[in-house]
Amino acid sequence: MSAAAPKPSLLILIAMSAIGPIALNIFIPSMPGLANALNTDFKTAQLTLTFFLVSLAVSQLIIGPLSDRIGRRPVFLAGMVLFIAASLACAFAETIGQLIIGRIVQAAGGCTGLVLARAIIRDLYDRDEAASNIAYVTMAMVVAPMVAPTIGGYLDDWTGWRGGFYFTAAAASIVLIAAIFRLYETNPYAGTQTDADPFTFFRKSAQLMKEPAFIGYAFNLAFGSGCFFAFLAGAPYIVISIFGGTAGDYGNYFILTAFSYMFGNFISGRFSRRVGANRMIMMGSALSLLGLGVMLTGALSGGFNIVWLFGAMSIIAVSNGLTIPNATAAAISVRPDIPGTGAGLSGFYQIGLGALATYLVGVLHDGTYWPMIYVMVGAGSLSF
Repeated sequence: MSAAAPKPSLLILIAMSAIGPIALNIFIPSMPGLANALNTDFKTAQLTLTFFLVSLAVSQLIIGPLSDRIGRRPVFLAGMVLFIAASLACAFAETIGQLIIGRIVQAAGGCTGLVLARAIIRDLYDRDEAASNIAYVTMAMVVAPMVAPTIGGYLDDWTGWRGGFYFTAAAASIVLIAAIFRLYETNPYAGTQTDADPFTFFRKSAQLMKEPAFIGYAFNLAFGSGCFFAFLAGAPYIVISIFGGTAGDYGNYFILTAFSYMFGNFISGRFSRRVGANRMIMMGSALSLLGLGVMLTGALSGGFNIVWLFGAMSIIAVSNGLTIPNATAAAISVRPDIPGTGAGLSGFYQIGLGALATYLVGVLHDGTYWPMIYVMVGAGSLSF
């Protein structure tokens, strides 16, 4: 990167990272009501989450290497335009099929921020400092997805499920305008690579797949995140249909989970450079097992309720705050010459396994909270 090129501000990196999680989380409280509005069942409505995650995963395989070649800035700007158009298409959907297609395209545009914010940080910092900065960005940007379920719950109560899509389109428009003026290019190799054939990203991904360290970090990240995605898939049904709560109740209690995740990221931001990424990852993975044990205890005791559910999830959220930024920084640092590819491929595993987790929760759905717990315990154990 040229010495004259200014660094993108922390605020724009936060905004870039927040768009995808906002689109994911704001819609979740609306899924039970959506099933009724579009005359479908809950399992089919849940595909709007599963296919969103699948698209989010697959798109990263292209976006990361593409940004290594042509630059972070143009890829992100194009992604935001696509995201806004898809959000509006979702808002006007009249069938569940139309909505699923809109969600697929929405995810493809929204994932540019998730990939490129991490790649930009790795452009600017070494591994442990990158872990610290990723943690701070995640800690700060979690405010947006933290309040998204709350906003989504109230929008669903007031305006129906379409209101969330109008909200995400408006939010992305603000980020797009800010990025046009404030997002500077950080990739020093943008426009200089000569391997222009369309299979370049497959070759680069294959190179990373041969690195045992990358596989270890990426799958720890992926299975740890799988706990969270399984929770997202199962918790709305549990809160509303089993515990008798409302979409607003889910959104309000989700704030506790988000604050816990923020706290874990704060710890990573303060101590990753001192303690090192590997130790932080191990501590976080062990803490996740503790949270899962608390959840299992509640489910087996017969006294399981919304407080116990979100209390256990808060422990798991703290653990994710320790593992996710450190495993991400470590994974994309295995090959520092292609951080975009590393961010895209590790993100593919993270979101892809997340999509699998949501699918399993849906397939195993039996009207109880056990399918969600089974998937969470399996993912957490594999992460450890």
